[in-house]
Order: sequence, then C-alpha cells, then structure tokens
Amino acid sequence: MTMQTPESQITPARSTRTDAPAASFVRVLTMLFLFCAAAVYEAVHLSSLSDTDVWWHLSTGLWILQNHGVPHSGISSQYSNLPWIASSWTYDLLLATAYKLLGLRAIPMTLMLFKVALAASAFLLARGRSRNFPLAVLLTVAAQCAIPLRPLPNLCSIVCFAVELALLFQSLRTGNVRILYWLPLLFVLWVNLHIQFVYGLIALALFLAATLAEDISRRSGSTWCDSQLPLLPLGAVAAVTVFSFVATLLSPYGYHIYEVVIRNATPVPYIADEHAMNFRQPQHYVLLLLAMSAFLALGRRRSRDPFKLALMIVASMVAFRIQGDAGFLAMASVAVIADAFFMGEIGAVPVSPERRVKWEMPATMVLLAVVFVAAACRIPSRQTLLNRIGESLPVRAADYIRENRLPNPLFNEYGWGGFLTFYLPNYPVVIDGRTDLYGDEIISRYFKVTRAEVPLNTEPAFAGAQTILLPANSAMAIGLAKFSDFKAVYSDNVATVLVRQN
Repeated sequence: MTMQTPESQITPARSTRTDAPAASFVRVLTMLFLFCAAAVYEAVHLSSLSDTDVWWHLSTGLWILQNHGVPHSGISSQYSNLPWIASSWTYDLLLATAYKLLGLRAIPMTLMLFKVALAASAFLLARGRSRNFPLAVLLTVAAQCAIPLRPLPNLCSIVCFAVELALLFQSLRTGNVRILYWLPLLFVLWVNLHIQFVYGLIALALFLAATLAEDISRRSGSTWCDSQLPLLPLGAVAAVTVFSFVATLLSPYGYHIYEVVIRNATPVPYIADEHAMNFRQPQHYVLLLLAMSAFLALGRRRSRDPFKLALMIVASMVAFRIQGDAGFLAMASVAVIADAFFMGEIGAVPVSPERRVKWEMPATMVLLAVVFVAAACRIPSRQTLLNRIGESLPVRAADYIRENRLPNPLFNEYGWGGFLTFYLPNYPVVIDGRTDLYGDEIISRYFKVTRAEVPLNTEPAFAGAQTILLPANSAMAIGLAKFSDFKAVYSDNVATVLVRQN
C-alpha cells in the first residue's frame, strides 16, 4: 500500500523552495545597498574635496615618492627645523600613488573605498552571514551613521580595529587560540597606516587581562569572573600580545613612533575633532544609543565576561572624550550586541540553513564592483574638480599668489594649510593640520593672534610674514585691510590676499 502524504505536510516544503531564491535576492540587494550607498553618495557630492587634512597627506605621499624615503622633519612648513614623524606614511604613499594614476579623482575614490570597507567590516563584525540578518543590517547602518566619514587614515584604524575585534570574539566563542596568530601581522600593517594602532594594543591588553582574571577565577573555584566560554591558554594569549607589541616596532621610525603617541595623548583645545561630544549632531545620539544597547546586552547576559565589559568602558571613555575617536566605540558596540544575539542570550532566532545560499556573497561582490566602477566614472575631470574645490578652498587666490610671485613668507588660515602644502608648494605654510608637528605652544599662539586675544606682533610667524592669505569675511582680514601696513591685492568670495607694505 502506498502511503499518501498529507497536503498540509508538503506545502511548507514547497514554500521553502519557492521563497529561498526570493529571500536570497532580497538579501543580495540589501547588502548591495548597504555597502555602496555611502560610496555612491560621495561620488555625487564629492565631500572629500573640502576636507582640510587629506591634502597634506597627499603632499607628504608625493614627497615620499620623490625622495624615496620617509620625512623626519616638518616638510612644506616654515617650521622645517622641527622633528616630525609621518606616522601615516603608508596611507600617504598609497594616496599619492593613486593620485599619480588617477589625478584628483583619487581623493573621492579613496573615500569611496573606505566607505565600502567600513560598511563591509561592520557587517561582518555584526555576523551578518550567520544569524539575525536584519539585526546585522541595522547595526551596520547605525555604525556608519555614528562614525565621522572623512578620507583620513583614522578610517584605516577603524577597519583594522573591526578586524581585530572579529578575531578576538571568534577566538572567545570557539576557544581556538590559533585565530589570534593573525594579530601580529595585522599590527605590522596597522602601525604604518595610522597612529591609532595604540587602541588596538589597548584592546589586546584588556583581552590578556581578562584571560588572566578568568584563569585565576576558575583555578580558585570562584564564579565572580565566569564567561561560560572555553578558556584560552594564558601563555598563548600572552605570547600573541608580546609579538603584537614587537610588530608595532616594524616601521621606518622604530620605537620613535611612540613619541607621537605620547604627544597626541592630550587633546588640542582649538581642534574641533579633539573636543568632547556636544550632542548637537545626530550621529552623537546614534553612538550613544549604540553604546547603551551594548551595555544593556552585557547586563542581560547570564554570564560575566570581563573582556567585553572592560572593552566597552574604555571605548566609551575614549569616544566621549574625543569625538574623532567615535568609530572605536561604534565598532565595539556592534561586536558586543551581535555576539549577545549570536550566543542566544537576547532571544535570537536562528535562520534556517535552506535560506542561506552560497552565491549570495559572490553575487553581492560582483554587483558592488559594477556599481563602484559606474559611480567612479561619474567623477568629473580635473578642472571641474578644481572648480568644486574652489568653492571652499582658496584655489583662485593661490593662483594669484603663484602667478604674481608674491613674496615669502606666507601667513595662512589654519584650515587651508594642508591644501596649500599641495597646491602652493613653493610657499611653506605657517600652520596646517599636523598638530604633532607644531605642538600646543605654536598652535595656541597662532589662534590667539587670529582671534585678537594678543597683539599681532607677539607672534613671530605673523610679524615676519610678507603675504597674508585669510578668509574673505574673517575679522582679521577686514581689520588688516584698514591698516596702512597692509594692502589687499586680491579678494573673492572665498579668500583675501594682503601684502605687507615695506
């Protein structure tokens, strides 16, 4: 006798086979939008061209290409006698190489690549390929909103930090210490990309301390420090930490790179990115919500995990003290929240294996490459880009100075210094975004003079300046034009050029 299968039992199976391709198609489109939306936005709006620091990174990279070595003093500055370490020399070199190949298009394309890498690293850190796909999408969107997206090497640090967290969390979940053997190689790359590799070392030190604390707790039979996860070998974790620290010495500057770390430990009061968050921008509240959600996830855990708690505390102290470091707290929050859902401690619902298709990620990568190339081709020519740059930076004023060979030395606006090192290389700047070169004393003197807090002649850089380049509507430019010692020789809606009358 043949057994008849009830229709009610076969309907779900048909539904699963029918819905699986549709669900995969939706996920592919979602990931495509998630990864490339910010990059396409940059291709349209070209916000990277108005950035003030990308230009001195570019000029430094061009100097490295020309001189076949890294700088050790303040190149392109009137303080060329001061020692300086180009801590982001690899980033500068890559940017300059791209500029040689692509021209000014390299700048927005660099930021586009960073935005794709940032979205992809946040998505993978949120475990978008395992469970809770909607949660991973939500966390990735929140992370992108909370992180200031600038074409600076600190975005390299955020991506490297996400990779480090992915390795640490995967090692905790599986108890496989061999995953951590990739960390020294990561730090070799990281130390040559950006000075914020030190945050990665701090996270690794917290991981080692937590492993030690849990080892002591289990040996003593105490439950005050019990993550209910496989305990990693303490010796192996300590060895990875030591080798990672040694790896940070593998740069052209050796141990001197830590001198930059020490100099940058204190925020500069006049630099906006180094201020504490004022919660007047939407991304500040997004970051706060992410951090609160991560602490809530830790609070609802049935176990005690000292590493994740310490990571969130330290990341919060750093991010809310210096808003430019918000990316580290955002990535730490994403990792903690996603891990809590993956471990099933906040009611995660597993996705059935039938709904995960192997071709989803390859298809997403192919479509992403097509969209990226199409968006990059939309970026206009050099002259059009210069016109766009001239809307916020003194392109025409710099052309006037060059064509009329106005006398050196130059006194310039702080925010324009980086651009002038690239566009006006024969006129060393009095200041730019390299705060580790100038130090607190020089920066403070400059801003006190430009804000009329002290007499003009008390600043030697201004007292000896022959050409003055300032914003057209600035109080200093308007005031100097009224003095008989200065003559306004050029002005447009962006900049004013004044020459000292001898």
